[in-house]
Amino acid sequence: MKNRLTLFTKFLLDVMFFGGILVTLTLPVSIGFYGRYNSYFADNYYSLCVIFFLSGIFAILIIQQLRRMFSTVIAGDCFVRENVTSLERMSIYSFFIAVITACRLFIYMTPAVFIIILVFVIAGLFSRVLAGVFDKAVAYKLENDLTI
Repeated sequence: MKNRLTLFTKFLLDVMFFGGILVTLTLPVSIGFYGRYNSYFADNYYSLCVIFFLSGIFAILIIQQLRRMFSTVIAGDCFVRENVTSLERMSIYSFFIAVITACRLFIYMTPAVFIIILVFVIAGLFSRVLAGVFDKAVAYKLENDLTI
């Protein structure tokens, strides 16, 4: 059961990573297409392209860090310094997405924008706290390895 869940999670992260790249690269076309049906997207085409492109890049970077962390889980050694670094980077990327999304408030204010900002601020804080926890775990692990 654990093996299937692990493989499914790895597959899901890979799909999100490569799908995110595809979606980010095709933003100008998709925003233009959707602009035919929603005047907000048509009127703010260039601004939305920049905002969504930058957010997409940082989202892809977050997924890339998750994939790196997941490889240590598969290897059976998740309390390593690289995971602390990945969590710290994910925190920074999440805060960048929150700031970039806040720029949308100057274009058009919706409840969804506030929710997205809140979600990424919480994700950034959560990643930062987890980085601290992992850092302590790595330190204990290294100390324990030296004792034995």
